[in-house]
Amino acid sequence: MVIVAGHVVVDPGQRDAYVADCAGVVEQARRAAGCLDFCIGADLLDAGRVNIFERWESQAAVEAFRGDGPGDEQGAALLAASVAEYDVAGVRPLT
Repeated sequence: MVIVAGHVVVDPGQRDAYVADCAGVVEQARRAAGCLDFCIGADLLDAGRVNIFERWESQAAVEAFRGDGPGDEQGAALLAASVAEYDVAGVRPLT
């Protein structure tokens, strides 16, 4: 399993529009083969932060979906980013 997690920073005045513009990406990802979970959401405390969480069956599934990354419009809105991929060796359900 692969987890992609982190956050991006956008102009606080544009954050809600940025998140709304990501709805199509979230819908596509959730329909993609190998996607277990995909979420892009506004941070509760930081007005410019957008949190990212993805869970995929494999690295191949991530790469098949990812393609060339964010579109030009989304990429231009980013002021900073801190997102990484993590290879997961085991899972312990909490519920």
